[in-house]
Amino acid sequence: MLTTQSIFDRYEEVRSRLPKTTALTATVDIQSLMDIIDEVDAFVFDAFGVLNVGETLIPGADRRLDQLRECGCAIRILTNAASYDRDGAIAKFKRLGLTLADDEIITSREAALQHLPDGHWGVIAADADPLDDLPATTTRLEDLPEAYDHVDQFLFLSSAEWSTHRQALLMSAMQHNPRCLLIGNADLAAPRDDGFSVEPGYFGHLIADVFPEHVRFFGKPFGEVYDLIEASLPAVPSQRIAMCGDTLHTDILGAAARGWQTVLVTQDGLFAGYDTNDFSTQANLFADWRLGRI
Repeated sequence: MLTTQSIFDRYEEVRSRLPKTTALTATVDIQSLMDIIDEVDAFVFDAFGVLNVGETLIPGADRRLDQLRECGCAIRILTNAASYDRDGAIAKFKRLGLTLADDEIITSREAALQHLPDGHWGVIAADADPLDDLPATTTRLEDLPEAYDHVDQFLFLSSAEWSTHRQALLMSAMQHNPRCLLIGNADLAAPRDDGFSVEPGYFGHLIADVFPEHVRFFGKPFGEVYDLIEASLPAVPSQRIAMCGDTLHTDILGAAARGWQTVLVTQDGLFAGYDTNDFSTQANLFADWRLGRI
């Protein structure tokens, strides 16, 4: 079972694979995002732990987004969830009750799919995912060992149906014939109503422990998703963008490396129930600002 401490410790273990950034030395506590609207032109929100926990909207999140828009701030959702295609991601946020324009939602899946070279891809995806947005020849990877051997490279989008047996098949295939493995969701874990789910980044780093030169991660904290956000905000200087997230090694580190401002959200996500100062000190990762909920 994953815990806050074990997730944090694993992020620290793989820290050399993450972007480098110049750390702040302290975080300023605020009561509301309204306290900093004079310093920010665009707010970028992580989803899990900031807007929702599992399938439940965090109280007040919808009203805060509307309020920020009324003040003239641009809004973007930047999620590492890669289990849905774009239409599915849009539908999910609308089911949560969030009022969002389609172009306000950007996913790590989009970033990964923009970097697919030609070839026969072995895809690890949710059973319900039609894979209609994939441009390449694909085979779903499940329990047949020969399927892993007959593809040119691997794309990991969802751990929903993944298992230790399938992970062993993937590792065996890499050992027999090392190939490119793209991880469409760089997260190790995500907060749910009953604990933490294990996400594709967790399994990707296990492969990268053995084959570091063959694994490429997409989503926060890696740069391709920030390219997509900045392209959607051409009039906003990077230093006037603020990333709001619950995880130091993805949301805060990635945005800081990009030159964005950062807001650590603590009440419902990875650090729920913990004093984040201890973790920030250990990792030498401090957000510009910190608050309980947005």
